[in-house]
Amino acid sequence: MSKNPIINGLGAASYIALVVTIINVISQTQKNKPDTPYAPVVFLSLLTLSVTVMAYLFFYQPVLLFIAGKKKEAVQLFTQTVGVFALFTVIVVTLLFVGII
Repeated sequence: MSKNPIINGLGAASYIALVVTIINVISQTQKNKPDTPYAPVVFLSLLTLSVTVMAYLFFYQPVLLFIAGKKKEAVQLFTQTVGVFALFTVIVVTLLFVGII
């Protein structure tokens, strides 16, 4: 993705927000319909897509740096990206418990 951990972390958070929004919109239209055998297929497909997107956002640049011999920079970028994402998660959980969202 990028060598900026803030962009990577917020990209992951944005992807999650987008997926949740889409799921909520779709579930509103499907309230009175029974589940079909295709529901697990959709779930596993979304899970696979999400794992791929998150792997790209968190690991792509650090792996490139690692391969280029910049091991310290690779570890630093990865941990900073995880840190930004963790900070976002803590903020959202706090806002949820306070009752703001």
